[in-house]
Parts: sequence; structure tokens; C-alpha cells
Amino acid sequence: MDSSIVLFGPPGAGKGTQAGRIVETTGKPQVSTGDMLRAAVAEGTELGKIAKVHMESGGLVPDEVIIGLIKERIKDSDAEGGLLFDGFPRTIPQAEALEKIAPVSMVIAIYVNDESVVERICGRFTCAACGEVYHDVFRPCLVESVCDSCGSSDFTRRADDSEETVRARLSAYHEQTSPLESWYDAKGLLHRIDGNHGIDDVALSIANLFV
Repeated sequence: MDSSIVLFGPPGAGKGTQAGRIVETTGKPQVSTGDMLRAAVAEGTELGKIAKVHMESGGLVPDEVIIGLIKERIKDSDAEGGLLFDGFPRTIPQAEALEKIAPVSMVIAIYVNDESVVERICGRFTCAACGEVYHDVFRPCLVESVCDSCGSSDFTRRADDSEETVRARLSAYHEQTSPLESWYDAKGLLHRIDGNHGIDDVALSIANLFV
């Protein structure tokens, strides 16, 4: 397996959006532990049941659950050229576990201040029919309560997008995930990106890392 890339930052930092750009640049498949966890919860697997309790309270999912999902993912044939880990690792023990199973050549850390994170996440809503994502402030529907893409008026908001839960997630992030910065920096792998700018500006900053 070739070396992989780690992308991390607080919830709402735009990791998912930027991950898509990085995939286009590098050809490495994106691995979003958030998506993997939500799928496990939806399927009602044993790992999913454990994860659900922690996700609904805003806490971090136990390392053994995440590592179990990652170990299965790196067995897939498309992982041979390395992967883009989006939102993983979240703790130093997870980083140590990843180091043993998949080599990492670059770590991209996106930074966004807490108040911006709260505004970004709490304003999100999704078209239940086609999955198009909107925002109360940054990307409202062109016609109020009507999806631009499919015309549906059925929208949903994730239960864990409440301000209370978002602030709990931020607290957990600062306590458990922020130490990854110095851990990876000491290895000479860390690249800091200011995520408080527009999507294209952030994307350009990241693209310059590969020039």
C-alpha cells in the first residue's frame, strides 16, 4: 500500500468539500469515517450501535470502533495506491494505530474559529429527495423551501446539528484532536491551512501543497 494523506480539522471546517478536490488532484480514494459510522448506525451493526450512543451525545466514538472500520477499508483493492483519510485519525492513539497499518506522507490541518463552525453547522439543511445540501445563510434555496435541483419541498436537518451538540463536539475536538497537530508536526508531516476563507481560496492553498 502506497502512502496516504490525512485531512483533519474541527467539525464544519469544510473537510468533506476539500476532500473532493484532493481526490481529483491525487487520485486517492476518500475515506470518511463519518460516512462509515453513519452507514454502520443505519445498518444497525454492533459497531454502529456503539457509535450511535456517542454520536448523539456529541462525544467522540471509541477508538476500537473506528480502527475496526479502517482495518476493513484498507483491505479493498482501491486502497493499494494510498487513501485520503477525512476526519481520521481524531486522537493520538488512533494516529499511532494508523501508523502501524497504513503509512502517511502528508497531513493537512484546516483551521476555522469556533463561532464560525457553530454558524456553519447549525444552518445546514438537506433536500430529503435528492440530497442537495443548503445553508440558511451561505446557500439558501433560490425559491424559499423549494430545492433548486429537484423542486422538492421536503428538507431535513441532522439531529446532531444543534448548537448544544456542536459545541460539545468542538470541546471534544479541542481536548482530544488538537494534540494531533504537535504530534504530526514533530514528524514533519503537518501542513496548516486557514479554513476561514472561501472554498476556492482554501482549495488553492491546499492545491499548492502538491505543486
